[in-house]
Amino acid sequence: MEKIPLALRIGKSIPLPLRKRAFQGLAATCYYLISRHRLITLHNLHLAFPEKSMGEIRRLALGAYRNLGTVMAEFFDLPWITKENIGKWVEFEGLEHFHAARAQGKGVLASVGHFGNWELMAIAFAVAVEPIVIMYRPLDNAYLNRIVEYVRSRPGNLLFPKEGSLRKIIRLLKENKILGILNDQNVDTREGVFVDFFQRPACTGIGLAALALHTGAPILPVYMPRLPDGRYRFIFLPPFTAENTGDYNRDLLANTQRVTKILEDMIRQYPDQWLWLHQRWKTKKCQQESSDGNLEAG
Repeated sequence: MEKIPLALRIGKSIPLPLRKRAFQGLAATCYYLISRHRLITLHNLHLAFPEKSMGEIRRLALGAYRNLGTVMAEFFDLPWITKENIGKWVEFEGLEHFHAARAQGKGVLASVGHFGNWELMAIAFAVAVEPIVIMYRPLDNAYLNRIVEYVRSRPGNLLFPKEGSLRKIIRLLKENKILGILNDQNVDTREGVFVDFFQRPACTGIGLAALALHTGAPILPVYMPRLPDGRYRFIFLPPFTAENTGDYNRDLLANTQRVTKILEDMIRQYPDQWLWLHQRWKTKKCQQESSDGNLEAG
């Protein structure tokens, strides 16, 4: 019989409603006590929604923290989610869009964000549809990383660190596999391009667009917002083929902008369900200009 890690079994033993209250309370405490991340969150929200009052901004900021607490609380249930009980957690919308993308036979590039419960999304996809390939950055804490890897891979998902996996990923796409890519965090100028995100230039990873251009695999935006009753709606949006004009740099920019705009539209509908704590706009255009200058001087 499979041995589930002790930490997960202990967490699971606490009833979910009590666990949610505890983690949401912990998240709210962090909001009030750790000023650095609170100020980052408030600053991001204020610039993204200049039309909102500071009272609304504070409410959304605290909601974003509570959303993260909910993700943490529900994490302990993920190893026990099956085809038989997935309906208690998730309802699906637009599944025909996935089948249309898959029918092209070139693999599927699922564009995902730190939105709703992204950990549950990976499990729900594997349990209700089929396992996927997940590109990820390992956590710094080795013990926590082992637990996260266990949960993500338990329903059959394949995990690949972002570094050094390109050839394997391309091979799997040729085998018509589904690749999930989180594409909503700040990156260095060497790894991304600047696109508009909430009226601000955000340095965004080009991996998704580069794979789409190289393989012809369709891009399938997928998101899973939380509903008022605590369940989730797994939304498959219409897939699209990357715009390919032959101008590689232009195409990287255009396609990265397109997926970023789709994410922004979803966040605007559920603004307290995205990870505003992250310094999404940390990399500045002046850093790119400085880097370009250094390269030219060399």
